[in-house]
Amino acid sequence: MLRFIIHYGIHFLIPILIGYGLFKEDKLKITLILLSGIFIDLDHLLATPIFDANRCSIGFHPLHSSWAILVYAILPFFPKTRILGLALLIHIIADTADCLWIGFPS
Repeated sequence: MLRFIIHYGIHFLIPILIGYGLFKEDKLKITLILLSGIFIDLDHLLATPIFDANRCSIGFHPLHSSWAILVYAILPFFPKTRILGLALLIHIIADTADCLWIGFPS
């Protein structure tokens, strides 16, 4: 249960706290963009099974690959992609926490 709370807390609670706590204007818009980072999980549809609670997403799914993460890490350096990059990095942090929870890498 704690794993679930940590994982989804990072996915959903952290973007809300950042959006409403750190931004003065466009709080709702920024929060929605930060929450949209969850959409990179669409790459799970390419896997069989689609969901495996004991599978580490990092390095397994295409949008969770090292190359994709490198792109996500570059996006915050540009004003037009800053919030989207932050959204994607929050997602990767959530999934990394989950991977560490299950003992990956072992």
